[in-house]
Amino acid sequence: MQVNVLFFGVLKDLAGRGSDSLTLPETAILSDVLKHYEQQIPQLKDFTSSIAMSVNQHYASSHTKLSPGDEIALLPPVSGGMGNSSRCELVRKPIGTPGIVAAVKHPEDGATVIFDGVVRNNTRGRRTLYLDYEAYEEMAEKQMEELAARAITQFQVRDVAIVHRLGRLGIGETSVLIVVASAHRAAAFDACRWLIDTLKRTVPIWKKEHFEDGAVWADGEPFPADIRQPKAPIPEGLTSK
Repeated sequence: MQVNVLFFGVLKDLAGRGSDSLTLPETAILSDVLKHYEQQIPQLKDFTSSIAMSVNQHYASSHTKLSPGDEIALLPPVSGGMGNSSRCELVRKPIGTPGIVAAVKHPEDGATVIFDGVVRNNTRGRRTLYLDYEAYEEMAEKQMEELAARAITQFQVRDVAIVHRLGRLGIGETSVLIVVASAHRAAAFDACRWLIDTLKRTVPIWKKEHFEDGAVWADGEPFPADIRQPKAPIPEGLTSK
């Protein structure tokens, strides 16, 4: 059977391409894909303990059985239907912070907390020229929507907006904007902090930093264990104890 495999961030550089068509046995599982590319790209083994994998835009266990036509993604650590009227978007133009904040705020809100992440001019003493952001776009948007919905439920805030920029960004430009509106400031602060921390760890967006003396993909934290190795579904006819 044929499956389509996608590479992102540093894995795309190692593979020398962004996608590949792979022929597998009918009995193949997701770990077979990883084993194939570890043989083809030996440097990939340096990342296998920290990458995540997805099938058809959902994080998946290495034991997941594959089907013809599946879209599989190998995801390096990231650079990090919705309740109410939440807004999540990936954009390739400058993020208009005032307009987004104005759209989220309502008269009944007692607090609006804003996280405005901007491109700084250095990283660990190296002068930064610009950044390039890329994403597994369809999956990233779904993950952002799920985070917003969870924040609304978990922190009891009224509304959330998450907008992330893709493409080339200059110094001082906004890379990610999170706006949380709530009746109470404590819930809004807690939700905003949770959103940016979780987005940076779990949403498949990567950044490449360009310096005067070269360019590198930004190091990210390994995906949480439940994403790297989600529980495999129990085969039909078997029960857990």
